[in-house]
Amino acid sequence: MSYFETIDVGEETRTENRTITEADVVNFAGVSGDFNHLHMDEERMSESGFGERIAHGMLVFSVATGLLWQSRSEEEREAVVAFYGINDLRFRQPVFIGDTVHVETEVTETREKPDHPIASGVVHLEAEIKNQHDEVVISCEFLSLMK
Repeated sequence: MSYFETIDVGEETRTENRTITEADVVNFAGVSGDFNHLHMDEERMSESGFGERIAHGMLVFSVATGLLWQSRSEEEREAVVAFYGINDLRFRQPVFIGDTVHVETEVTETREKPDHPIASGVVHLEAEIKNQHDEVVISCEFLSLMK
């Protein structure tokens, strides 16, 4: 039996927490080249509707993928063939430096891939990235190709 066959629609998970730091924002700007004032200009943002700098949406999304990976068992990690895609990605609320996020997921679909040379199927996970106030900051559907 493949690992894919053990996954049930309706399974839910919650990751550990991670706080978004100043270093995260600065390092992500350096790696991505995104030095937008929303993330980098403290003075300008103090006078904005946000009142302070916000973290890059893609930084928070990337942190979420890491939290999901860290929450997987060794057996599940071995069964992952590839991160297959993202559907319906939405940035719902700003994330500020110092906010703490976690990810909650639910398996909504499993789809067999009988013609794939390695994978048994695709797992669809509805995901909500939430802050310390339990507010959804990002929502999306993750697709994982699994053995």
